[in-house]
Amino acid sequence: MVTSRWTAAPAQAASPRRRGPVLERAILDAALEQLSTVGWGGLTMEGVAAGAQTGKAAVYRRWPSKADLVVHALRAGLPQIDSAPDLGGVREELLQLCRQMREAMFSRPGFALRAVLHECDSETAERFRDVIFEGVVEPGVKLIKEVVRRGIARGEVRSGGMDDYVCDVIPAMLMYRSKVCGSEWTDEEFEDLIDQVMVPLLRR
Repeated sequence: MVTSRWTAAPAQAASPRRRGPVLERAILDAALEQLSTVGWGGLTMEGVAAGAQTGKAAVYRRWPSKADLVVHALRAGLPQIDSAPDLGGVREELLQLCRQMREAMFSRPGFALRAVLHECDSETAERFRDVIFEGVVEPGVKLIKEVVRRGIARGEVRSGGMDDYVCDVIPAMLMYRSKVCGSEWTDEEFEDLIDQVMVPLLRR
Protein backbone atom coordinates (compact mmCIF):
# COMPACT_ATOMS: atom_id res chain seq x y z
CA MET A 1 0.00 0.00 0.00
CA VAL A 2 1.32 3.43 -0.96
CA THR A 3 0.81 6.31 1.44
CA SER A 4 2.13 9.84 1.49
CA ARG A 5 3.64 11.85 4.28
CA TRP A 6 2.01 14.85 2.69
CA THR A 7 -1.69 15.28 2.05
CA ALA A 8 -2.74 18.34 0.12
CA ALA A 9 -4.74 20.81 2.14
CA PRO A 10 -8.10 21.85 0.67
CA ALA A 11 -8.12 25.15 -1.18
CA GLN A 12 -8.86 28.06 1.10
CA ALA A 13 -9.13 31.82 0.83
CA ALA A 14 -6.01 33.85 1.41
CA SER A 15 -5.56 34.71 5.04
CA PRO A 16 -2.84 36.94 6.48
CA ARG A 17 -3.24 35.12 9.80
CA ARG A 18 -1.84 31.83 8.57
CA ARG A 19 1.52 31.16 10.16
CA GLY A 20 3.74 28.39 11.46
CA PRO A 21 3.02 24.82 10.28
CA VAL A 22 -0.17 25.83 8.44
CA LEU A 23 1.62 28.37 6.28
CA GLU A 24 4.62 26.08 5.79
CA ARG A 25 2.34 23.31 4.62
CA ALA A 26 0.67 25.63 2.10
CA ILE A 27 4.06 26.72 0.74
CA LEU A 28 5.41 23.18 0.39
CA ASP A 29 2.19 22.07 -1.25
CA ALA A 30 2.42 24.96 -3.71
CA ALA A 31 6.03 24.02 -4.49
CA LEU A 32 5.02 20.45 -5.32
CA GLU A 33 2.16 21.76 -7.46
CA GLN A 34 4.55 24.00 -9.39
CA LEU A 35 7.06 21.20 -9.88
CA SER A 36 4.42 18.82 -11.20
CA THR A 37 2.97 21.39 -13.63
CA VAL A 38 5.77 23.70 -14.81
CA GLY A 39 8.78 21.62 -13.79
CA TRP A 40 12.05 22.58 -12.16
CA GLY A 41 12.92 25.16 -14.80
CA GLY A 42 9.56 26.93 -14.51
CA LEU A 43 9.34 26.95 -10.73
CA THR A 44 9.91 30.35 -9.13
CA MET A 45 9.76 31.48 -5.53
CA GLU A 46 7.26 34.13 -6.59
CA GLY A 47 5.05 31.51 -8.23
CA VAL A 48 5.17 29.34 -5.13
CA ALA A 49 4.23 32.32 -2.97
CA ALA A 50 1.28 33.09 -5.24
CA GLY A 51 0.17 29.47 -5.15
CA ALA A 52 0.33 29.47 -1.36
CA GLN A 53 -1.49 32.81 -1.24
CA THR A 54 1.26 34.47 0.73
CA GLY A 55 4.06 36.94 0.15
CA LYS A 56 7.39 35.85 -1.27
CA ALA A 57 9.11 37.18 1.86
CA ALA A 58 7.38 34.40 3.82
CA VAL A 59 8.95 31.87 1.46
CA TYR A 60 12.44 33.36 1.53
CA ARG A 61 12.42 33.58 5.33
CA ARG A 62 12.15 29.80 5.49
CA TRP A 63 14.12 28.75 2.40
CA PRO A 64 16.83 31.04 0.99
CA SER A 65 16.85 29.35 -2.43
CA LYS A 66 14.69 27.36 -4.79
CA ALA A 67 16.83 24.27 -4.23
CA ASP A 68 16.39 24.50 -0.44
CA LEU A 69 12.63 24.77 -0.85
CA VAL A 70 12.40 21.83 -3.26
CA VAL A 71 14.54 19.59 -1.07
CA HIS A 72 12.21 20.25 1.87
CA ALA A 73 9.07 19.83 -0.25
CA LEU A 74 10.24 16.48 -1.63
CA ARG A 75 11.24 15.19 1.80
CA ALA A 76 7.82 16.13 3.14
CA GLY A 77 5.80 14.88 0.20
CA LEU A 78 7.40 11.80 -1.33
CA PRO A 79 5.03 8.82 -1.01
CA GLN A 80 6.03 5.84 1.08
CA ILE A 81 5.46 2.20 0.26
CA ASP A 82 4.41 0.80 3.60
CA SER A 83 4.97 -2.92 3.14
CA ALA A 84 6.03 -5.59 0.68
CA PRO A 85 3.15 -7.71 -0.68
CA ASP A 86 3.01 -11.30 0.59
CA LEU A 87 1.47 -13.32 -2.25
CA GLY A 88 3.23 -16.65 -1.76
CA GLY A 89 5.71 -16.31 -4.63
CA VAL A 90 8.65 -14.05 -5.38
CA ARG A 91 7.70 -13.32 -9.00
CA GLU A 92 4.22 -12.03 -8.18
CA GLU A 93 5.45 -10.19 -5.11
CA LEU A 94 8.13 -8.34 -7.07
CA LEU A 95 5.64 -7.48 -9.80
CA GLN A 96 3.22 -6.04 -7.27
CA LEU A 97 6.01 -4.14 -5.55
CA CYS A 98 6.99 -2.64 -8.92
CA ARG A 99 3.40 -1.52 -9.46
CA GLN A 100 3.36 0.11 -6.03
CA MET A 101 6.61 1.92 -6.83
CA ARG A 102 5.08 3.11 -10.12
CA GLU A 103 2.01 4.38 -8.25
CA ALA A 104 4.28 6.37 -5.95
CA MET A 105 6.30 7.79 -8.84
CA PHE A 106 3.15 8.87 -10.69
CA SER A 107 1.66 10.62 -7.68
CA ARG A 108 1.91 14.41 -7.64
CA PRO A 109 5.07 14.42 -5.47
CA GLY A 110 6.40 11.65 -7.71
CA PHE A 111 5.89 13.82 -10.77
CA ALA A 112 7.70 16.60 -8.91
CA LEU A 113 10.65 14.30 -8.25
CA ARG A 114 10.74 13.22 -11.87
CA ALA A 115 10.78 16.86 -12.96
CA VAL A 116 13.86 17.40 -10.80
CA LEU A 117 15.54 14.25 -12.12
CA HIS A 118 14.88 15.11 -15.76
CA GLU A 119 15.72 18.81 -15.70
CA CYS A 120 18.49 19.44 -13.21
CA ASP A 121 22.10 19.69 -14.29
CA SER A 122 24.54 17.40 -12.51
CA GLU A 123 25.66 20.08 -10.05
CA THR A 124 22.11 20.92 -8.97
CA ALA A 125 21.05 17.26 -8.92
CA GLU A 126 23.76 16.61 -6.35
CA ARG A 127 21.57 18.49 -3.85
CA PHE A 128 18.84 15.92 -4.31
CA ARG A 129 20.91 12.74 -4.12
CA ASP A 130 20.16 12.12 -0.44
CA VAL A 131 16.47 12.94 -0.95
CA ILE A 132 16.19 10.45 -3.80
CA PHE A 133 18.20 7.79 -2.00
CA GLU A 134 16.42 8.11 1.33
CA GLY A 135 12.95 8.65 -0.11
CA VAL A 136 12.93 6.27 -3.07
CA VAL A 137 15.89 3.96 -3.46
CA GLU A 138 16.58 2.86 0.12
CA PRO A 139 12.93 2.04 1.01
CA GLY A 140 12.51 0.15 -2.28
CA VAL A 141 15.63 -1.93 -1.72
CA LYS A 142 14.53 -2.71 1.85
CA LEU A 143 11.20 -4.11 0.64
CA ILE A 144 12.83 -6.03 -2.20
CA LYS A 145 15.10 -7.67 0.39
CA GLU A 146 12.04 -8.56 2.44
CA VAL A 147 10.51 -10.31 -0.59
CA VAL A 148 13.78 -12.11 -1.36
CA ARG A 149 14.20 -13.16 2.27
CA ARG A 150 10.78 -14.79 2.23
CA GLY A 151 11.66 -16.49 -1.04
CA ILE A 152 14.80 -17.96 0.50
CA ALA A 153 12.76 -19.22 3.46
CA ARG A 154 10.31 -20.89 1.05
CA GLY A 155 13.15 -22.49 -0.87
CA GLU A 156 12.47 -20.76 -4.20
CA VAL A 157 15.40 -18.31 -4.08
CA ARG A 158 19.10 -19.16 -3.91
CA SER A 159 20.86 -18.41 -0.64
CA GLY A 160 22.91 -15.58 -2.16
CA GLY A 161 19.84 -13.75 -3.42
CA MET A 162 20.18 -11.08 -0.73
CA ASP A 163 23.28 -9.68 -2.44
CA ASP A 164 23.15 -5.88 -2.51
CA TYR A 165 23.78 -5.69 -6.25
CA VAL A 166 20.90 -8.05 -6.98
CA CYS A 167 18.49 -6.07 -4.80
CA ASP A 168 19.61 -2.80 -6.41
CA VAL A 169 18.57 -3.93 -9.88
CA ILE A 170 14.87 -2.94 -9.78
CA PRO A 171 15.24 0.62 -8.41
CA ALA A 172 18.31 1.18 -10.60
CA MET A 173 16.44 0.10 -13.72
CA LEU A 174 13.40 2.17 -12.78
CA MET A 175 15.50 5.28 -12.33
CA TYR A 176 17.62 4.71 -15.43
CA ARG A 177 14.82 3.88 -17.84
CA SER A 178 12.62 6.67 -16.51
CA LYS A 179 15.33 9.32 -16.77
CA VAL A 180 17.23 8.19 -19.86
CA CYS A 181 14.60 6.32 -21.90
CA GLY A 182 11.44 8.15 -20.85
CA SER A 183 9.78 4.86 -19.88
CA GLU A 184 6.44 5.01 -18.06
CA TRP A 185 6.76 1.38 -16.99
CA THR A 186 3.81 -0.55 -18.36
CA ASP A 187 2.84 -3.87 -16.78
CA GLU A 188 4.47 -5.59 -19.76
CA GLU A 189 7.78 -3.84 -19.06
CA PHE A 190 7.61 -4.89 -15.43
CA GLU A 191 6.97 -8.49 -16.45
CA ASP A 192 9.97 -8.42 -18.79
CA LEU A 193 12.18 -6.98 -16.05
CA ILE A 194 11.11 -9.61 -13.53
CA ASP A 195 11.09 -12.59 -15.92
CA GLN A 196 14.22 -11.77 -17.90
CA VAL A 197 16.38 -10.28 -15.17
CA MET A 198 15.23 -10.84 -11.60
CA VAL A 199 13.96 -14.43 -11.79
CA PRO A 200 17.17 -15.70 -13.44
CA LEU A 201 19.26 -13.80 -10.85
CA LEU A 202 17.30 -15.24 -7.94
CA ARG A 203 16.60 -18.75 -9.18
CA ARG A 204 18.17 -21.58 -7.20
